[in-house]
Parts: sequence; structure tokens; C-alpha cells
Amino acid sequence: MKKILFASSEVHPLIKTGGLADVAGSLPRALAEISQDIRVILPNYSSLKKTEDVHFISSVRVNNQDANILETRLPDSNVIVWLADCPALFDSPGNPYVDETGNPWENIADRFALFSRIIVEVAMNRAHLDWQPNVVHCNDWQTGLVPALLSVESNTPSTVFTIHNMAYQGMFPESTFADLNLPRQLWHPNGLEYHEMLSFIKGGLAYADRITTVSPTYALEIQTPEYGYGLEGLLSHKYHILSGIINGMDLDQWNPEADTSISEPYSVKSLEKKAINKTSLQARSSLPVNKSVLVFGLISRLVEQKGVDLLIDCLPEMVEMPLQLVLLGSGDKSVEQKLMNFARLYPKKISVTIGYDESLAHQIEAGVDVFLMPSRFEPCGLNQMYSQRYGTIPIVRETGGLVDTIEDALPKSLANNTATGVSFKEASGGALLEAIKRTMLLYNDKKTWKKIQTTAMGKDFSWKNSAEQYLALYEEI
Repeated sequence: MKKILFASSEVHPLIKTGGLADVAGSLPRALAEISQDIRVILPNYSSLKKTEDVHFISSVRVNNQDANILETRLPDSNVIVWLADCPALFDSPGNPYVDETGNPWENIADRFALFSRIIVEVAMNRAHLDWQPNVVHCNDWQTGLVPALLSVESNTPSTVFTIHNMAYQGMFPESTFADLNLPRQLWHPNGLEYHEMLSFIKGGLAYADRITTVSPTYALEIQTPEYGYGLEGLLSHKYHILSGIINGMDLDQWNPEADTSISEPYSVKSLEKKAINKTSLQARSSLPVNKSVLVFGLISRLVEQKGVDLLIDCLPEMVEMPLQLVLLGSGDKSVEQKLMNFARLYPKKISVTIGYDESLAHQIEAGVDVFLMPSRFEPCGLNQMYSQRYGTIPIVRETGGLVDTIEDALPKSLANNTATGVSFKEASGGALLEAIKRTMLLYNDKKTWKKIQTTAMGKDFSWKNSAEQYLALYEEI
């Protein structure tokens, strides 16, 4: 049994802004289920959804600041959660990264430096908790200082650093290094210094015993200039300790057989009931109700990373085709406006909902035939997994975790029954349009389409699978 301290700036369902929270809420549970002794640590934000039982267990003094450690549990589990409590830094309205007006916290470096120092005290068994981990598992730049600070200690636990998105690096002016009172020996180009700036993420990349990211393909991509955001050289140098492990998905929350948000539950054995979800989604979206028309769906942040501009390039041709499109998301205001304009011009073809609605997201996954994910980059991605589980065929660009979780419907994969989706290479509207046309041909062959749906619904995207790979990694180090 390993003792694992899992450190994250957000953990679902306590607080969530993105996919990191889903991982931090699910992976520790899955590790506990395979009998590991795991503790989760995160800051005690004022916006945290408080659980029933939160109690004080210890206090620590770090960098001339006092902080408390509170204990609670992950809801519906026995996983212990420690909250790093420092009201001066964390007791303000807003989310972990921005204040209530949407601006990045001015003291964000102080917040996550203090959090990292508290993690180190726990890791070194100096927090009076009588528990010391064998492994500290850090996630993203907010915990990047932990491996760096542990490097100046002796007899330390092993460290794993997971990159969920290389685009976010925690970069600050050189003066911040002194302001944070960090050990001088960490300031050099092979340490925390990055072009005369302080880089939190480099702490994880330069000092951790193992680096992981959330898919094998993304682990290769971040070693290239296109995806490495200036750190591809360091990542290439560390390739021997860098690996990719696909995230799992929440099999209880996303289960077409037991989903209370959809009109009609169904399974691989009752796939014909999927059509009931389609007609009710059409009605809900004010589209003509027609169970034989091909319906496409997209649920996304409407930003360039997600390739929504590629879809906009295709729309003039798509509206001429026998199909419908249901979109849910928010993001770039100009993108929102373009999509709304198309929906107004073609009300019988396109339905757009700006914002996010969890129950509509489930109804879209169950009700559409095809799910669009034309991302420019996607470290792992979850919607393509949800789609497959719901017998909804994903169209994805060949990048990151999308490559690792979809088998393109080509003659060979169709012949040997491994096809689960459709993929395209180039980040262009033309390439996406070709994939859409190819999908329409597949849809017209009902026997082949059902075969792809059945294969997709049978895939194992459980967290247990991922947890076993992480455990093997912990045991290696």
C-alpha cells in the first residue's frame, strides 16, 4: 500500500473551474478503491462547497505566516481531504484564479506559494499529522513549487508532476522570486528561472521524479514547439521520465442506462430508444422533429483552442446538407455572435444555447447522432468519451487524447470491428467538412453505423484503469 498526498488547486465537487477538478475528484477515489492510503490537499477557499464535517486538526507556520489544516472528506467517499486554511489569502469571493470581477488575483503567486509550502510541511511530516506520504502527486503550475522546495530537503517522498494543460505556466517577474522568499539555490536556468522570469511550472518539470500528462499523444506533442509553449526543450530532455496516462470518466454520472437528465434511458441492447432522445432534443431545441435526419452536437468553450472557427467555416455548406446542429457553450463574444447569427438565419437547421446547462449537456450527448470536437489541441478531452458511451459517434481532430481514445472508421477498423469515431488531421474547415461528409456516408449505411455505435459503447474509460497505471508509476519510483 502506498501513502499518496494528492495536491490540487481544485477538486470536484468541492470547487471546479475545469477538467483538473474532475481528475482530482475522481483519481483519488479510484486509488482508494484499489486499497491505497491517499489524502487530498487543496486551499480552503471561501467559495468551497462546504461538506458536513469540517474540523481543525493542526496548524503550521510557513514563511512567517500562520496557517491551519482542516480535515473533511470527499463527498460520498472515505477519502480524507485536508484544507490549507489561511484566511488572509484564501477567504475572498471569487474562484481559485480570478476575483469576483473576473480579474486574475493580484496575489496569486503568494496564494499558491503558501499552498505549496504547506504541502511541503505535510510531505515532510512537520505538520503534526503523524502521516508521511511515500509519493506527493502535484498537478499543474499551482503546485509546481512543491518538487522544487522538496529538492532542498533530505529524505523526501518521491514526486510526480502532472501537466493538465501546458498553456498555463504560472509566470511572474523576477522580483516575485525575492518577494516570495524562495531558496536562492533554485534560481538558475535549470531551476525556476525562465528567461529572467519566475516559472512555477518549471518547478514541477525540473525537479519532479516523474512527469505525466493526460494522454500518451499529448506527452509527445508537448515536446514540440507547437504545443510546448517554450518548454519543449526541457520536456524533450526529460523524455525518459515523461509519460501519458489517459484520464478516466465518471461512469456513474455519464451512464445512458441510468441518466435522469435524458428523456429515455437506453443501453447497447436497447439502442433503438436513443431515437426518443433525439426527437425530444429536437423539440426542446425548436428544430423540426425528424428521427431520420442526421443531428450533430457540440458542447464546448467557444474559443480558438476548441476549433470552433473551423466549424464556422463549414456552416455555409452544412446548412445546405440534410442535417441539424445543436450547440451549447460560451466563450469568445465574437464567436458567440457568429453562431447566433447562423441560428437566426437557419432556425430549422441550427440551435444555439449560449451558457452551460448540465441537463441539456446530457440530453445533447444522448440525443445527437454525431458529436463534434475539432480541437486545435486537447490534452485529454472527456466529451469524446461520454459520446462513445452514449452511442454518439465523435468527429475529432487528430490531437492529444482525442487520438488515443478514438479509432477512426477506416476500411481496416470497420472490417475488424474496432472503429468508434471519425478523425481528421489538418486544422482547417476543409478537413472538418470532409470528415462530416464521410460521417454522413457511414450514417446512411445503417448496419455499419450500428456496428460503430456498439463498439464505442463497449469501450472501457473507467478511472480504475487509469488508477492502476498511476499506481504502477508510483511503484516504479
